[in-house]
Amino acid sequence: MRATVRSKTTENTVIFEVRTRTGLSALYRKELADHLRSRRFLIILILIYATSFAGLYGALSGISSAAESDSTFLFLKLYTTSGNSIPSFMSFIALLGPFVGLTLGFDAINSERSSGTLNRLVAQPIYRDSVIIGKFLAGAAIIAIMVFSMGIAIGSIGVLVTGLVPGAEEVCRIIVFLIFTCIYIAFWLGLSILFSVICKHSATSAMAVIALWIFFTIFMSLLANIIANVIYPVDTQWNAMMNSYDNYSLELNLNRISPYYLYSEAVSTIMNPSVRSVNVVTMQQLEGAITGYLSFGQSLLLVWPHLVGLMALMLIAFAGSYVGFMRQEIRS
Repeated sequence: MRATVRSKTTENTVIFEVRTRTGLSALYRKELADHLRSRRFLIILILIYATSFAGLYGALSGISSAAESDSTFLFLKLYTTSGNSIPSFMSFIALLGPFVGLTLGFDAINSERSSGTLNRLVAQPIYRDSVIIGKFLAGAAIIAIMVFSMGIAIGSIGVLVTGLVPGAEEVCRIIVFLIFTCIYIAFWLGLSILFSVICKHSATSAMAVIALWIFFTIFMSLLANIIANVIYPVDTQWNAMMNSYDNYSLELNLNRISPYYLYSEAVSTIMNPSVRSVNVVTMQQLEGAITGYLSFGQSLLLVWPHLVGLMALMLIAFAGSYVGFMRQEIRS
């Protein structure tokens, strides 16, 4: 009898585990399908692709002048060159990428709660955390699809128009650039889901995450400059001579708190092999240095801390939304 009871208990446990895993997979597919069929996704896709092709147009118009000054790694200049007052593709992504993440997640939870579907969702035989995990994974999958499709489209059109063939190192740099972009946008997705958990209304969560986006993109650099000038003033010739190094170092470290600056610095280093350092370089360090380009491995070593920092920010944002959702009372 005991053996029979144990076998039935084990069988029921296995069945429940299979159901919960199937529930996460079903939630992931459901959220993915909702994103792909929504008008919101279509609008975002049109906006991002329009800005991307505008950046490519600017690069194609300015690539000839860029090739005159530096003819190496020309294929990377399709992503980094701006022309005719049109920002580059990389600049467009750094500025508008967060918009994709916050649009996909600002109403992930509170819209379900306000419409009454969240109660029915958690009443199903699945783990509760499958809801929040499924929403984040579906949004991250949409981001990866959009980013890599844009990157491949830019490269393909560039090959057809210019006839440039990328080398192996250029392809590796572009792949790392796209991975950085996915993690950067996924951070904003996790942050927007966090505000959708905290705030009861979708409009409130959208305004909160948009305010953070504007602050980190525009005002963080101004605030860092003000703080650095207050602590290490450079208003006189003597102060400038004594405090310039400390002033710049403090401003640089404060700017790196911003995900926008962290991402921009990382991708600029990866996509520009002539960048040899991301920190302050003194004249003593430049003495005897040989000019040249960094290899892909050396550039990756420079931006490895940036990658870890962006991943940590993304996980912190998602962990906050996960803990907040698990601690909330849903059936009230």
